[in-house]
Amino acid sequence: MKAAEIKSILVKELKFDIQDIKKLELFEEQLLLYNKKYNLISKSTENEIWNRHILDSAQLVKFIDFNLPHSLSDMGSGAGFPGLVLSIFNKNNRFHVKLYEKSKVKCDFLKNIINNLNIQCRIYDNDYHSHNIDSNYIVSRAFKKLPELMRISREIASKPHKLIVLKGKSAQEEVNKLPKEWNYKYRLEVSLTNKDSRVLIVNINK
Repeated sequence: MKAAEIKSILVKELKFDIQDIKKLELFEEQLLLYNKKYNLISKSTENEIWNRHILDSAQLVKFIDFNLPHSLSDMGSGAGFPGLVLSIFNKNNRFHVKLYEKSKVKCDFLKNIINNLNIQCRIYDNDYHSHNIDSNYIVSRAFKKLPELMRISREIASKPHKLIVLKGKSAQEEVNKLPKEWNYKYRLEVSLTNKDSRVLIVNINK
């Protein structure tokens, strides 16, 4: 899909507003600039940022209630996907978005974007294991294999929560490898960016 088509989907289907689109355009501009020096995203995806990265992240707004006084933690946020995109969408001062990223280069990039675009979110540049993550949602994209990610989620989250993960065609296979004794329910949704990819939503009860 072309960028113009994706922007239309963001506005019409996912309810991003025009100011959000402008911020995403500036985000793309800065990402391409930084990527010349630092490997924030694969060079092979630079021409597909709107589809491979922005829309892929933005589709998660369908599974998150931003109207409540909740919080969201993005584990291994990288260049800001999906957490920064979700922060741009969020208009609720009582809904808090937290980005966890250990790479100093990526953290510096994220801090620059947040300051320049006046985005409401916080960055944690130390190990997530050192935090008791009190979030209603934990999201992740290209961070760890599902069994490991879910184990981490269960260990560091302080209450029942939703784990929302962007996965490829092996999503069901990964779910099948989860320990049977873990207390959870899940569903798989078809991704907006690729009919073979999935959005995995797991309800985890502590």
